[in-house]
Amino acid sequence: MRIARFTTGGEPQYGVVTGELDENGEPDDDARIVAIAGDPLYAGVTPRDEEHRLADVRLLAPVLPRSKIVGIGRNYAAHAAELGNEVPSEPLMFLKPNTSVVGPGDPVFYPRQSHEVHYEGELAVVIGRICRDVPAEQATDVIHGYTIANDVTARDLQRSDGQFTRAKGFDSFCPLGPWIETDLDPQAFADGLSVRTFLNGDVVQDGSTSDLIFDVPTLVAHVSSVMTLLPGDVILTGTPEGVGPMQVGDEVEVAIEGLGSLANRVVSRD
Repeated sequence: MRIARFTTGGEPQYGVVTGELDENGEPDDDARIVAIAGDPLYAGVTPRDEEHRLADVRLLAPVLPRSKIVGIGRNYAAHAAELGNEVPSEPLMFLKPNTSVVGPGDPVFYPRQSHEVHYEGELAVVIGRICRDVPAEQATDVIHGYTIANDVTARDLQRSDGQFTRAKGFDSFCPLGPWIETDLDPQAFADGLSVRTFLNGDVVQDGSTSDLIFDVPTLVAHVSSVMTLLPGDVILTGTPEGVGPMQVGDEVEVAIEGLGSLANRVVSRD
């Protein structure tokens, strides 16, 4: 089930997206969205008597974390190497504020404080219920679904600060979307899910979740051993190699197998 958050010009609402995805992860021309009552994280999925062509609505970030976004750094060996870092012996966690979240098609604002802003395409895990100390083998019980993320990073500030908060915490530095897929299980794919990032149409990242150092169940177990996870919290699972700078005017698109694609354009904050 693909659960989206959308607007037709009024208040945001939730809906279920119907139709098939093509080989590029895009919905077909007949795709529609059926409105549902309330937030599905709390109210379940109850269809309403309201339906729209998907092309006629504006998709928003499919989830607004009430509490936190937990990022995982250096979770692909090749990415750690390209930045001159060692592979961590356990998941390397950092936090992004929920104010960094934007949706499909929303602008990513290039901050005045930075001169080196990078894209980082990632698989994102959306937590479905309050949980703590979750065993890895029970991780699927607390996962609501999966979506796509771009963990935008001011790389120069990351180096100068020596930690991640400012570099990854600017408003608009966490695009999410286009929807949450509740039926996807990355562990069921022998070759993993392909994770590809395009910069102005050119492939710049081409990885697979099979290369994750710490898989999704391990990440859920590790994070929940430190902090209580709440419905709507998001875990970013790390980015493959190929990260690099983007400039004002660039469009970045992240495509993940089974999830579709998420595109955002970079604009000046001034």
